[in-house]
Amino acid sequence: MPCLRLRLPLLPPPLLLLLLLPLPGAPEPGDDASQPDGAQEPLRGLRERLRAAAALSRRYWALLRCRVWPEDCERAEKAGAGLLGWSLPLLGQQYLDILTSWYCSFQACCNSGDCRISNNFTGLESDLSVRLHGQHLARELVLTTVKGYLEVPQPGKALALSFHGWSGTGKNFVARLLAENLYRDGLRSNCVKTFIATLHFPHPKYMDLYEEKLTSEIKETQEHCHQTLFIFDEAEKLHPGLLEALGPHLAQQTPKNHRVESPKTIFLFLSNLGGNTINAAVLNLLQARGTREEIKLDQLVPQLQAEIAESTDTGFGHSCLVKENLIDFFIPFLPLEYRHVRLCARDAFLSQGLPYTEAALDQIAKMMVYLPKEEQLFSSQGCKSISQRINYFLP
Repeated sequence: MPCLRLRLPLLPPPLLLLLLLPLPGAPEPGDDASQPDGAQEPLRGLRERLRAAAALSRRYWALLRCRVWPEDCERAEKAGAGLLGWSLPLLGQQYLDILTSWYCSFQACCNSGDCRISNNFTGLESDLSVRLHGQHLARELVLTTVKGYLEVPQPGKALALSFHGWSGTGKNFVARLLAENLYRDGLRSNCVKTFIATLHFPHPKYMDLYEEKLTSEIKETQEHCHQTLFIFDEAEKLHPGLLEALGPHLAQQTPKNHRVESPKTIFLFLSNLGGNTINAAVLNLLQARGTREEIKLDQLVPQLQAEIAESTDTGFGHSCLVKENLIDFFIPFLPLEYRHVRLCARDAFLSQGLPYTEAALDQIAKMMVYLPKEEQLFSSQGCKSISQRINYFLP
């Protein structure tokens, strides 16, 4: 739905509550300085209170505008209005947060810059560094490519990233981190669409209908959203017809208006394809007494692409997405080791606000199955099911 400009006569109850808050820096109602000389001049006191309320409402309205229309705030700052430098008391900040959420709840996406698009690259960098374990290649490449793409005013095409690796290595986790840092509503945003091959496209006989609905949903989302994110899980199980239908959406596009910022679209393809090649490369390095952090992207990607292209069990490697180089980056997710599983267990405890011990982390990590049989280096499930396993250690 289109962006609606909020009208002052339609102010909601939350904004009316803001008028009751003290102006920052003003004396509290109980202070002597704040008491009007009511006994002698009641009308003057009333006028002062009304003027203060009016000034306060204008301030809060200006700050609300900064929240939902950041470009207005930037223009005001350049003009010397100083809105960003005006601080709020804690209660006022809470009411402003409530009001911003209230306003945004009436909006889907806006063609002129959705107020629900956050593009928090600092948060994304922090999450990838702190919460993603054992994936130095994915951490660096995802941050660099996504940030670079979204900062270009006129991208020539959609950004297409293909995540590959064993189950539980963090592919879905990184997709979720992207959604959470690029959109205020995360995966619930109307600008983010997730498709699971076996869930959304289960029956081959309905493939024509799936193709039509998928194409329609992509176009409708792009029409409503200035910035969109499409996630395809189990990409190796997508029907060849669906993969071909996606081709035009990933191909080079000619901007319609060079003066206007082009809409931006990111496609993520999540797949277990290439996992064996990635694992073999990491195993060889570790057996040669190297460290996984020494692995470079150019050491893995050629082998990864070769395995994908030669696979006969899936149409992904034979689709136009791969053959016509519509995938911008193939990103390998390395197999996780014992130390990474411990970190995942620690994060699971912390996310639920539960205490943990080093012994408990070791016990959980030891519950996982490790491969190859001789070396016992890599968790066969990565960090999957870790959050369920901590239930065994609860009192």
